[in-house]
Amino acid sequence: MIQKNKKRINLLEQQHILPREELSALLDGQCEELSAYLFPKADRIRRENYGTDIYVRGLIEFTNYCRNDCYYCGIRRSNRSAQRYRLTEEEILGCCEEGYQLGFRTFVLQGGEDPIYAPERMEALVRTIKSHFPDCAITLSVGEHGKETYQRWFDAGAERYLLRHETADDSHYRILHPPELSLQHRKQCLWDLKEIGYQVGCGFMVGSPGQTSAQLTEDLLFIHELQPEMVGIGPFIPQKDTPFGKETAGTLEKTLFLLGIIRLMLPQVLLPATTALGTIHPRGRELGIQAGANVCMPNLSPVAVREKYALYDNKICTGDEAAQCRNCLAARMQSIGYQVVVSRGDHKSRTSTPQ
Repeated sequence: MIQKNKKRINLLEQQHILPREELSALLDGQCEELSAYLFPKADRIRRENYGTDIYVRGLIEFTNYCRNDCYYCGIRRSNRSAQRYRLTEEEILGCCEEGYQLGFRTFVLQGGEDPIYAPERMEALVRTIKSHFPDCAITLSVGEHGKETYQRWFDAGAERYLLRHETADDSHYRILHPPELSLQHRKQCLWDLKEIGYQVGCGFMVGSPGQTSAQLTEDLLFIHELQPEMVGIGPFIPQKDTPFGKETAGTLEKTLFLLGIIRLMLPQVLLPATTALGTIHPRGRELGIQAGANVCMPNLSPVAVREKYALYDNKICTGDEAAQCRNCLAARMQSIGYQVVVSRGDHKSRTSTPQ
């Protein structure tokens, strides 16, 4: 069985896709020996495309208000234990200024779907950040909106958009989300973003409640169809104040294996080693890089609010200053032979954009 799966990995490396049944069998066969075969291949492909450069994104979690009620999320609207906050525009610009001085050239504005941050307010915020930091990329991660709204933010200067699809299987989507949300709409948002011209990021949680190898296969097939510039995956980690608070977390091993698979499927993809990966293992982010990832997202949010953006429990780096996060991450990457670079870190297809 191991030999069959090694052949599947070789075929995936050559063709960047496998038939559904073959892909599912590969996921079912995940084991230590197979991972040891996969990771050097993923690392080599990443080095061919991006060398040993690790791109950093300055994460600014600017609001934890959300109109949605996703069952896995700690900032869901029904969570009365959440300590809500919103950063002001001045505070957000202060985070950007600090990040710029530390070498960040991408800012990721992430928040719940907060009605206070209406389309026109977000548009004004993007324009202001872009005017202050014209050589930086702005990434938005603020959920599902209409195509016209996405267009106005793009026109204002936002170049990237992160929207995890969470699962490409409708029955699994229903387990994770309330009835008013639909997988069809979420996928349409991703296609709209692609059409507008964003560098688009999708992704999913590994080991979320009810997840099967067949459903993970659908995730990979959807990702291959979408051809996103970024893919964000991380282990599911329960949050105590949600309906899934007592569920079992996803595993390091499965997450790393999927990172390697995605690198073979999309050789030029921008692939984060996520904070969630670092949360479930002390060296999770380093192991993620060695499995094929090439992006990290240190937190630029004010220390006072970091614990309040509690998507899941025991999140790391909630007490560190931004400079500490940046310097610690640089040292960690250097220890395994990689270097954090001062760069926008665009997808290779967008290399005409100034670095």
